[in-house]
Amino acid sequence: MNKSIRGRALTGTAMALAISTVLTACGGESSSSTDATSDGTASATPAVAVKEPLVATFDGGLYILDGQSLKLARTIDLPGFNRVNPAGDKDHVVVSTDSGFRVLDATDQALTGIEYQGAKPGHVVRHAAKTVLFTDGTGEVNVFDPTALSSGKKPAGRTYTSAEPHHGVAIELADGKLVSTLGTEEKRTGALVLDRNNKEIARNEDCPGVHGEAAAENEAVGVGCEDGILIYQNGEFTKIDSPDDYGRIGNQAGSDASPVLLGDYKTDPEAELERPTRVSLIDTEKKKVRLVDLGTSYSFRSLARGPHGEALVLGTDGALHVIDPATGRIEKRIPAVGEWQEPLDWQQARPTLFVRGHVAYVSEPGKKALHAIDLETGKKITSVTLPKSTNELSGVVAGH
Repeated sequence: MNKSIRGRALTGTAMALAISTVLTACGGESSSSTDATSDGTASATPAVAVKEPLVATFDGGLYILDGQSLKLARTIDLPGFNRVNPAGDKDHVVVSTDSGFRVLDATDQALTGIEYQGAKPGHVVRHAAKTVLFTDGTGEVNVFDPTALSSGKKPAGRTYTSAEPHHGVAIELADGKLVSTLGTEEKRTGALVLDRNNKEIARNEDCPGVHGEAAAENEAVGVGCEDGILIYQNGEFTKIDSPDDYGRIGNQAGSDASPVLLGDYKTDPEAELERPTRVSLIDTEKKKVRLVDLGTSYSFRSLARGPHGEALVLGTDGALHVIDPATGRIEKRIPAVGEWQEPLDWQQARPTLFVRGHVAYVSEPGKKALHAIDLETGKKITSVTLPKSTNELSGVVAGH
């Protein structure tokens, strides 16, 4: 996902927090379940205002936290397995629920009435001032301008329905072209491109097991394959092969500041859960894949990009590995959390990385903790202990 993130210098308050002891957000600082309606919509005006809100999921609900202090402002009850992604503006977060995508106003600390119903809500992509939702159970794609969410009404936007439902992803480019994956529930094969009128103008089906997307500098869009990665740029598809016959790149992170995409890298098609130690760096200009061995494994929630385009990977050794995408050199390892191991079930909690500006937010479910780390200095700004262990972590991110 293309994360064009504005930088934020440490304020005097943040500097003071950096030398403070761990903060504890007890139940008295959050809304109780009586402050939410049966559908999880908060029913009262927020008692505590939040700046640059963060949203974390836990078993049965959502936590809304202040992005500077990490103070827990509100707890919203929301049963089921929920996922969270930035909506693309300064206030909202998209929540994937059992019934579809719902929009949370994180600033006002309440679920809105905006919903995109459909089974198996999947990827949320932000790029070129548009947000794109892909519903796996229906194959439906919804594109909208996230700034229109502030009206409180469902934004008018573009829709497209895939030929068959599948676990897919789509991204709209600056010129209005839509890149969307191809596949069925049993087999995924590649991607196609539609013009503004949803007329197909290009396709490539040389991408077995297509999964995930990211955009690099100069709008080079990559979708992962089991044998490499497929790049769409300047009206053409280019396949970049992995060094191995089976070299799966399934999750990627991109940056407007770099032509290189960061991806995971797996080589065992028979593994129940492969815990790789290498990541991939895909140079979209040279059309080459470089592998970097971290010396530790990681998970699909470990990849992110820094404010200067640096590649970031949260390892199971507990460190945040900072990689120069141009050279593949590991520039530093920032201590973040304790050692951990990726669980077999992908829905189970594990440390998660979310980056906004110059700050990396890292969850530590084993300790019910959340940490804010300054990427420039490598120092922890502050930490908080929450009532329950969290799973997914996201926040508001204005711009693309």
